[in-house]
Parts: sequence; C-alpha cells; structure tokens
Amino acid sequence: MQAPTTSAAAAATKTDAIRALIRKHKRWDRLFALLGLLAMMVGVLTLVALFTEMVIDGLPRLNADFFTSFPSRRAGQAGILSAWVGSILVMVVTALFAVPVGIAGAIYLEEYAKKNWLTDVIEINISNLAGVPSIVYGLLALGLFVYTFGFGQSILSAGLTLALLILPIVIVATREALRSIPRHIREAAYGCGASQWQVVSHHLLPYGMPGILTGVIIGLSRAIGETAPIITIGALTFIAFLPPVPFTGDPPAGLFAWLFSPFTVMPIQIFNWTSRPDPAFHQNAAAASLVLVVMTLGMNGLAIWLRYRLRKNIKW
Repeated sequence: MQAPTTSAAAAATKTDAIRALIRKHKRWDRLFALLGLLAMMVGVLTLVALFTEMVIDGLPRLNADFFTSFPSRRAGQAGILSAWVGSILVMVVTALFAVPVGIAGAIYLEEYAKKNWLTDVIEINISNLAGVPSIVYGLLALGLFVYTFGFGQSILSAGLTLALLILPIVIVATREALRSIPRHIREAAYGCGASQWQVVSHHLLPYGMPGILTGVIIGLSRAIGETAPIITIGALTFIAFLPPVPFTGDPPAGLFAWLFSPFTVMPIQIFNWTSRPDPAFHQNAAAASLVLVVMTLGMNGLAIWLRYRLRKNIKW
C-alpha cells in the first residue's frame, strides 16, 4: 500500500510544479503585454498631441483663399495653390512610371525568371533598395535626370526621382500579392490549356490586385511627403505661377510642356514657412501640414476601400 501513496504524492508534486511554472510564465506574459501597451500608448499619445496642436494652429487658416492663392511675403495673403498643384502633378508622373514598371518587374521575377544566382542577387538588391535613404535617390537623380538626360529642375525629374524611390515598395508588394494566391488556381488554369500570360493576366493579376493596389498607394503616400530628394534636384521654395496648361498661352504650350516646368510641392512649402521667424507663417505651415496629412490619410483610406471592394468580388 506504500507504493501507490508514494506515486500519488510524486504525481501531485509534479502537478504543483507545472502549475507554478505556468503561473510564472503567465506573470511574464502579463508584464510583457503591459510594457507593450505602454510603448504603444507613448507613440499614440505623442501622435495625438502633435496632431491636435497642428489642428488648433492650422484650422483657422483653412479657407478658400488659402487653396487658391500663391505664396506671398505677407503671411495673411499666402496660399498653397502652386504647392498642391505641383504635388498632384509630381504624383501623376510618379505613378505613371513606378506602377507599370514595378508590377511588370514583379511579375517577371515571380512568374518568368529562372531561379538562379542572378535572380537571387536582384531580389536581395531590391529588398535593400527599399531601405536606402531618400537623399541618395536625390543625388542619383541630380546626376542622371537633371544633368545627364537634361530634364532640368522640372516636374519630370521630380516624378522620376520619386518613382525610383517607391519602385522597390511596389515590386515587393506585388510579389507578396502574387505569392498569396493559392497554387491550385495556377494549376487549374494550366490544366484548362491556358498559356503562362493568360494565367497571369486573367487570374493572377485580378486575384492579386487588392494587395498590389495597397502597396502602390502606400508607396505614393510615402512619396508625397518626401522632401530631401526634391530639394536635391532643385525644387523652388517660392513660386508664384502654375505649370502651363496644354494648348493655352501665346504661343500655345505643347501637350507635355508642363513636364519641364519649375515646380514646388507641399513639403517644400511647409519647410519654407517653418524656417521663417514670423509666427503667422508657422500657422500657415500648420495649415499646410494638416492638408498634407489629410491627403495622405485619404490615399490610405482609398487603399483600404479598394482592397475591401476587390476582395469582396473575388471568388476563390
């Protein structure tokens, strides 16, 4: 009768030890969760405080004249017309070059390229380029687009510079979207006699489009707030005219004359106003920053909406 009692006591001791170990681990889990919550709240509260201050300072300055007036030496008359028009035009050029090239490059690497040392080197470099400081792209564009190709300090140079900046983001996002598509979709399409291009165009791109669009808009959201590469290629800090409208003026401007026009963008205008000692210009900078934040949030909101709509229509 002694052996069963000893065995039961040993089992109970072992169970107590396991329970103590579990309680210890749960305490560490709760401690880590608390530290994580505190770390998150530091960032969130800091962002809320900065955003609130920006809204308080800039909201009274937002009116129709602020959007339709050119920059001025008088803070009360200064506006962001040339800045927001320049930002939109630069983003158009950026999207026209970065999106098709990035998607095409991702499709080639994921679906067509042979897996060898060369493609491995290309993939590593693409991943590394996503972390290169933006000023490096500005220096590259200064030597390549401004001087070598002769595009000058123009909207075209700025758009191409930012296209290079976000190209790795578009490629990586597109590849991840293609990889997330189940393998049986490819196999079913090939089984029905589809060619590789038909599989890509009729199946992979439609199914991967939510992730692709999300990556594209996230890349454009980063590009619209970049300052260093735009300053490097020579964006103007004060500009009181708009790019020429095609087929207007005397003599009439060409269809693509606006591509080679001097420009400014929202971050440059904000930088110009914040560098002045007059507090009224700081209020203008806060208002322009609020507009830029709303534009960025709008682009991200558009990405979320498009992803929801496209995923809703997809039938696996």
